[in-house]
Amino acid sequence: MTTPPASTWMQSRLAVVLEGKTDQPLTPVESFTPTFNLNAEVVHSLEATHVGYIANPANFTFTLTVKAIGGASAALTQLAVAGKEFSIGLYQAKGSNTDEWDFKSLLFNKCLITSANPSNAVINGAPTATFSGVAREAVADDGTEHRLPTFMA
Repeated sequence: MTTPPASTWMQSRLAVVLEGKTDQPLTPVESFTPTFNLNAEVVHSLEATHVGYIANPANFTFTLTVKAIGGASAALTQLAVAGKEFSIGLYQAKGSNTDEWDFKSLLFNKCLITSANPSNAVINGAPTATFSGVAREAVADDGTEHRLPTFMA
């Protein structure tokens, strides 16, 4: 068994991407907390339990933090005010280690910002801004095809 190369996390980042321009990301993401809600209600009958389910629409939300320098938080605030959609995806520098991430690709598409919270100025380091939002589409690829189960009578 071979040991995978050590991850440096210096060559790959999550980034905010506008209009599909992955070669020109708007800003790297300092922290990202996605939430996937794939709710389903189990259907029972008089004769058996768990005979099926009713799937509710998927709900994808996120919180991301960026450094409030270089105009990144101002640009994200403008996206929020204008209601303009964007994507959050894996940005990888040329020649970087491709084994740093569990996923081959991770992408939240059609994102909208629902709230913004800039931090106070700090004595050391750069201030940050935290944004919360929703995504209408989420794509994660770890090299294996995944599908929701289907019920057939």
